[in-house]
Amino acid sequence: MADEKRDYYEVLGVDKSVSDDDLKKAYRKAAKKYHPDLNPGNAEAEKKFKEVNEAYEVLSDKEKRARYDQFGHAGVDPNFGAGAGGGGYGGGFTGDFGDLGDIFSSFFGGGFGGGRQRNPNAPRRGNDTAAAVNLSFEEAAKGCKKTIKVTKIDNCKECGGSGAEKGTTPKTCPVCHGTGQVASTQRTPFGVMQTQTVCDHCRGSGKIIDKPCRVCAGKGRIRHTVEQNVDIPAGIDDGQVINLRGGGDAGVNGGPSGDLRINVNVRPHPIFERNGYDVYCEIPITFTQAALGDEIVVPTLDGKVKFTIHEGTQPGDEFKLRGKGIQRLHYSGKGDQYVKIAVEVPKELTKAQKEKLKEFESALGEKNYKKRKSFLDSVKDFFNE
Repeated sequence: MADEKRDYYEVLGVDKSVSDDDLKKAYRKAAKKYHPDLNPGNAEAEKKFKEVNEAYEVLSDKEKRARYDQFGHAGVDPNFGAGAGGGGYGGGFTGDFGDLGDIFSSFFGGGFGGGRQRNPNAPRRGNDTAAAVNLSFEEAAKGCKKTIKVTKIDNCKECGGSGAEKGTTPKTCPVCHGTGQVASTQRTPFGVMQTQTVCDHCRGSGKIIDKPCRVCAGKGRIRHTVEQNVDIPAGIDDGQVINLRGGGDAGVNGGPSGDLRINVNVRPHPIFERNGYDVYCEIPITFTQAALGDEIVVPTLDGKVKFTIHEGTQPGDEFKLRGKGIQRLHYSGKGDQYVKIAVEVPKELTKAQKEKLKEFESALGEKNYKKRKSFLDSVKDFFNE
């Protein structure tokens, strides 16, 4: 029921003015905290994990978030509340009273008469479920196939979801006639009111099962863990979500299954860093290589590439390898790779090596250090020397 749901902003621990980036950070923090892999066997953590995913699914969508901000859960949940119906004062209130209806419900044991009541045997969509997949940097960049374990609810195969022992069928409840609710009339300070309460005989299901299925204990549904094959698209990034339609909990009474939302976690790489679809890496070279130029080997996601650095390469110089980045998600083309040069200064020199460096330094002129000369000239001007 919608009135059992917590406020989505409260679930993620943010306020209504939260930015998209902060919303994503809050989601990832909460999803990690309650993730089933980190809380094995913890039903409460699993419940909160689903709650976190449901909240983020709505608030991360601008259109859904706008409807939620305006109408609350009623704006994003088609199953929220009951519709309006006929009847007049004394025979039951009409229309949708929202919170007022809930208040009167708490006093009189049910909803107001005359409104539409949900058919307990009508098809209902199954709940969405959540899982996670861990990928290497290369798997995320190039795509792959993974098999993950998913805990979900399916219809019992033994009874076909009926809840009745094989060879038998449920019967329509003789008290509520399959509606799952019974009407009663009460005289109150507001007049005579008709209220709807859950049928005690069938506990609101509208059905009576004389011989429950031994596998599912009459529930018609079982919770189990299954293996799910997942195609990881090339270019997926850390924190993104893959949605598998129909991969969630089975629907009720023939309704469609919910979706499976797979949170993607990408492990960091020892060489590469990612920014969008571009790849960055830093390559250390020697002082001699920087001064004289050299041909170096550059690692890329597609293998090794030879690259010639020019004479006089400076620390921090950067060059681009076009098309050596990451495949664009669901599109053709790739990003680029940027290589930053780090000149490594030698340490632990011997006395002979130091002497040679001093000789080398004394042989150089100001033209070899243009940046240094420019800086010293600026310092002199600053101090009016």
